[in-house]
Amino acid sequence: MNIPMTEAARQMPHMMSNMGQMMAHPMAGGAMMAAGGYAAGKGLLAGAGLLRNPLVFIAAGLAAGYLLHKYEKEIVETVAKASGMGKDLLLHQKENLDDLIAESQSAPAAAAPATAAQE
Repeated sequence: MNIPMTEAARQMPHMMSNMGQMMAHPMAGGAMMAAGGYAAGKGLLAGAGLLRNPLVFIAAGLAAGYLLHKYEKEIVETVAKASGMGKDLLLHQKENLDDLIAESQSAPAAAAPATAAQE
């Protein structure tokens, strides 16, 4: 009985390495997301019969992983473009805020001599 256990223990690092390489694939990641979604949504979708089937979620995860892999370049470009647009928006808002601060600081300085002259 010890022989199979020692053989399994000897092969464990190799099996774990293969499992890590399999999980790096986008389709495997999609399947894991689907399995997690199934576990999380099991209580929410208790009434729907087809949606309770784990194979539906696994198929959806595989499809999501395939689409992520197929359109990876387009997704990366879109995210980069959106982040660039966000940076531009923040820079414009910062410029507008600096202009408002400059106006508010210069307005009291210009108004002070005018009130002093009226007295």
